[in-house]
Amino acid sequence: MAAIGFYHLTRTGVAEAIAPLLGRTLGSGARAVVRGADPASIATLDDALWRAASPDWLPHGTAAMGFGADQPIWLTDGDDVPNGARFLFLVGGADETIVSGFNRFDRVFDLFDGNDQAAVIGARARWAAAKVAGHGLTYWQQTERGWVQKS
Repeated sequence: MAAIGFYHLTRTGVAEAIAPLLGRTLGSGARAVVRGADPASIATLDDALWRAASPDWLPHGTAAMGFGADQPIWLTDGDDVPNGARFLFLVGGADETIVSGFNRFDRVFDLFDGNDQAAVIGARARWAAAKVAGHGLTYWQQTERGWVQKS
């Protein structure tokens, strides 16, 4: 079963919040796939990651760039994982089949916008489904000083 962390964004957007999380992932020697809801959100995130201030470089790729197996971070709006990533980041309402899809990952990061009521409702539904499926769950809330684990 995957360990699933729900990350409730209250102070920043996804691009600013995900950059340090991806930096820690790479620092641990792991690879990641970031799944967005649509091609436009992936293009926006791609641009933001190239401009991220901290960490100062996040090597990543998309289907448009190719060389998926070589990319430490893969951005997609599909279910492709060409880099063998064991960490999955869900952003912008992207969803994964809770029961079977998460099992191929060690960790799942579900980032959602706490200022968007639809995003909060969607995250609650994903939490409930993941709990029923038996995944280990944690809930993190963004504060002025960083992330605080609430459960």
